[in-house]
Amino acid sequence: MAPPPFAEIADGIYCIDTGIYRHGLVASYLVRSDDRLAFIETGAASSVPRLLQVIASLGLSTAQVDYVIPTHVHLDHAGGAGRLMAQCPNARLLIHPKGAAHMIDPAKLTAGSKAVYGEETFARELGALLPVPSERVELADDGRVVDLAGRVLSFLDTPGHANHHSCIRDAQTAGIFTGDTFGISYRELDTAAGPFLFAPTTPVAFDPDAWEASLDRIMLSHPRALYLTHFGRLEHPEKLVGELRQSIRDLAALALAEEDNGTEGRLGRLRQAVAAHLTARAKARGVAMGETAIQHLLALDIDLNAQGLQVWLARRATRQEAGR
Repeated sequence: MAPPPFAEIADGIYCIDTGIYRHGLVASYLVRSDDRLAFIETGAASSVPRLLQVIASLGLSTAQVDYVIPTHVHLDHAGGAGRLMAQCPNARLLIHPKGAAHMIDPAKLTAGSKAVYGEETFARELGALLPVPSERVELADDGRVVDLAGRVLSFLDTPGHANHHSCIRDAQTAGIFTGDTFGISYRELDTAAGPFLFAPTTPVAFDPDAWEASLDRIMLSHPRALYLTHFGRLEHPEKLVGELRQSIRDLAALALAEEDNGTEGRLGRLRQAVAAHLTARAKARGVAMGETAIQHLLALDIDLNAQGLQVWLARRATRQEAGR
């Protein structure tokens, strides 16, 4: 079987297309140092055979995988962790402290993911999760540093998109694996003005203020490049961070404009508003696609962003009621 699309995008860093939903949507990264390996992001359970094919195509074995590192426990990032760990006998799973329990017992994560994606999509695109034995799970606290055969990887606690989110800095390339913290940027939407970048407000922990603080932390490390899960390598982070900040603020404002309306029909209104907003921003950036094509490409993101904003508004309402 031929290996999936993958490419070396930096020194010893391979970007692998996990095949979830469509080409170019979800990446896993294989980091190599001498003959030792680490995966950052696993894709879904359905992605694991692709990851194993890449190892084999490089003439390496699963016994050479030392670490499996999801940035957070959303299934497009960590859904394959249990299956991948089962194939990599020497690997340890490094995960944010708030996400570890979900990797050891994925029952709640599975239930929540089915609620977000729907039973049919969950079964078709993501696949059943396997638990990771607790003795193979290590907590990646803020500031933790690991050595991959002389290659230093360090962890940053970066909430905002999720409260169990870490970014990982690779000292060798001064690049950062950003998960969802530095947003989404699909290569199909690149223009002469540069990449089109937006924030994923996926359920259930959108926090605009924490997110902007996480961006501050990333930029304080002076990254030369960003390795996005959605999708690929971006350069000149200092030129892009302002656009992402504005996206966070715009999506929060879009939700707040809905706050005084009734909850009935809210999700549908948010979907329409998110779709119109992202389409307008893409066109303003110079994306040549028509509006229908843009919304088709972003259909999953539009739906997930709307769901996340709906949850955020519900949390705000609960807090306001408790404060009365």
